[in-house]
Formats: sequence, C-alpha cells, structure tokens
Amino acid sequence: MLARKEVLEVAGREVTVSNPDKVFFPKTGHTKLDLVRYYLPVADGALRGVDGRPMALKRYVNGAEGEFFFQKRAPTSRPDWIEVVELAFPSGRTAEEIVVRDAAQLVWVINLGCIDLNPHPVRAEDLDHPDELRVDLDPIPGVAWPQIRDVAMVTKEVLDDLGMRGWPKTSGSRGFHVYCRIEPRWTFPEVRRAALALAREVERRAPDLATSRWWKEERHGVFLDYNQNAKDRTVASAYSVRPTPDARVSTPLSWDEVPGIEPEAFTVDTVPKRFAEVGDPFEPMDQASDSLERLLELSAQHEEAGFGDAPWPPHFAKQAGEPPRVQPSKRRTASGKPERQGVVPPPAPGKRAGPTGRRRTTMPLIEVARASTEAEAREGLERWKARHPEAWTYLGPADVLVDSMRGRSSTWTRIRLNLRNVPEGERPQQEALEVDYDPWEGMEGWEGQVHRRS
Repeated sequence: MLARKEVLEVAGREVTVSNPDKVFFPKTGHTKLDLVRYYLPVADGALRGVDGRPMALKRYVNGAEGEFFFQKRAPTSRPDWIEVVELAFPSGRTAEEIVVRDAAQLVWVINLGCIDLNPHPVRAEDLDHPDELRVDLDPIPGVAWPQIRDVAMVTKEVLDDLGMRGWPKTSGSRGFHVYCRIEPRWTFPEVRRAALALAREVERRAPDLATSRWWKEERHGVFLDYNQNAKDRTVASAYSVRPTPDARVSTPLSWDEVPGIEPEAFTVDTVPKRFAEVGDPFEPMDQASDSLERLLELSAQHEEAGFGDAPWPPHFAKQAGEPPRVQPSKRRTASGKPERQGVVPPPAPGKRAGPTGRRRTTMPLIEVARASTEAEAREGLERWKARHPEAWTYLGPADVLVDSMRGRSSTWTRIRLNLRNVPEGERPQQEALEVDYDPWEGMEGWEGQVHRRS
C-alpha cells in the first residue's frame, strides 16, 4: 500500500507532506502534519528568524524520540523553487545549504523531518559578516529555572550599559537565548571575541550564578556559550519546536515577561494562540542594528589585564593566542605542577569588582560510558552507581558531566564523573567503560576526531 500524502497550498505553491499521520511526539500524540500546522499560523515569526539565512538541516525522520542527523548539504532532489547558497566551513569544505524565505519553503523543510530550525547568523547576500550576536545561556545539571532567568536579566543589564538591545527568548529546551542584531561589518572571530567579553562581564557581575568557562569540569551555574558565535555554529531559531516530550517552542519574549515566565508554558498547542493575541515581540528586530565597538573595547581591556582568548570548538584549527586545548584536569605547567589561574576578569570601567578569589585546579575525572544514545549512556551510569553507592553519595548534579559529542553526521553521548567531593582515599579508579561505543568505527581518517557540542 502506498503511504498517504497530504498536498497543501502554501504561499501560492503546492507542497507535499509525506507520511502526514506519522507520530512525531509520542507523549502528546502530535503527528508530522500537526507540526506543519503549528508552523503555518506562526510563519511570519518563524520566517523572521530564518529569512535569507543558510540553514543546517537537523533531521528527525523518526520523530522527536528517534535519532537525528545533521545534513549540511541541500538534498539534490528538490523543487526548483528551493533556494541554496554555497557556504564554506572551517574545515575548508563547502556545501550548498538551504535558504528559506517563504512559508512554502518552510513547510518543505519541515517535511524533511526538521523539527527545529537551525540558521546561521549571516544572510545569503553576505556570508562573511554576521548580523546577529547570539547569547546562549546553558545551565549545568541541577540549575533551577529562576537562576537562568536571573542570568538573563544580568545579561540585559550588561547590554543596556553598553548601549545594545537584547532580544530574549526561551530556548525551548533547558536554556535561554538573547539575540543582538548587529551591523554586518565584523568578521566571525570579531563577533566571537565580543561574545566572550560579554560572557566574562556577566560572570564578573554575577560570579555565583554564571560562568564563561568552556571546560565542563570548571563550570558552575549558567554557562554563557560564547562559541555559539564561531563560524558554522547554529542555534534553534525563534518559534522553533524542540524535540522535547511536550513539544516545547523556542518563544520570543518581552523583557517585562522574563522574570515571571516558565518554559513549559510555550508549546505547539499554546504558542499559535499567543502569537495571534500578542504578536511577535521580535518584529521590531529587523529595524535594529547595534555596534560591537564597546564590547570590543571591553575585550581589549580584558586582554590588557592578562585575560586572553578562550578555547575554541574542537573542530576548529588551533587559533593564534588560544590557550592549550587540554582539559584543566590534565593540564600541567612546564614544572609538572597543575596549572592555576584566575577566572574572573577585571571590572569594566566605572564598575565595582566582584569576588575574584575563584581559582581553577586539576579535577579527578573518570569516564563511565560512551554510547550512541544518552539513554544507553545513563543505563551505564546506573550500573556504575550500583557498584559504587558510597562514592555516589558525595556527587551532586554538577559532578555528572554529560557531553553530547558530535560525530560525522550525528551525535553520541559521553558521561564522566568529577570525584572532587569524594574523599581521596574513597575515590573509585578508572575502570573499563560501562558502554564503549566507537563513533568512528569504519570511518577511515576520522579516528580520534572527537567533536563536542558543549
């Protein structure tokens, strides 16, 4: 029997939705067609987030609970009204990526199994100069939502002081996003440098709540992921549905709403009604165009005070001035002693310094599992806990490091444990992994190339 198809009239074109009755969200029962029907009434807002931008396709062909894969290259079999642009990646490779400008193209992308939309921060007309600085607030495990909101408000305060406007939205997952629309005249490294300065200033003002530290073993509270502004990094855009059990939506907000909102309030069922009633808080964003000059001045002040660059994503070539790409727990100075350095940068002009006593030291880490899915990795963690119940009592949420690692076209999961709070004489030693998945097996030339999505 042939699979059923649904043909929709969208933006003056006929767009086919294949397998429209396929359940994409088992908990809620929403199908692929329900997903399409969500995007249509919010299309003006969703298009505002992706309009004219090359897009990485993150495809969940088996729904939100199935495995996904990244497809950077546009499908060769596509309608002639699907626009593409050739994008160059840090590896030196190039690919034609999809560019969405209307609702028909949007529905065509959703039909490929793209639950959320992941555009680059550049327009197809100028691929070298971002017009968005993206602040990604990424909480470590155990951080409560009110703390994330507090860090978002500190971010707003910093931006206000710098004469920049932030545009807040829920991530639709665990975190929070703040966008800044900027003049497209700075390069990717310059925008990333500005984002790092912003992250360090937020950390300075709220040292107990936020961190700019790249290595997970050093983080606490909410991490401001400055590397989301490196070339080839994407963030789920406004009105994107996320692959959560309750089909949450990355929802634009006004700043007045931020202190009181809860992320579970925004789903495929509630956001279209909200959009119809209050409109899109991001609608004025296209008229905004801020300068990065004051953030880059702040970065220069940090550098003069001895705070240089911070680690880049691992698939980038080593950058000039970048610190060693070795996690601190394995780092040594020339004398063989653990490296120590201050974390919090100096205050911005006219601002009081916050606490600066935090130091970094080596961390006693062990690895528990490498698995193709997070569920398998966590099953391995449960087996480890059963063997080491005494040590487990010392561990808090921040001591369980769950890394989503990027393979060639999909992700896999690594779990490590930080035993810093376990008395030294009671610390379990590194053992054979509970799950020992090799994501590079059979891929010649890819051995050891571990790509992290922090």
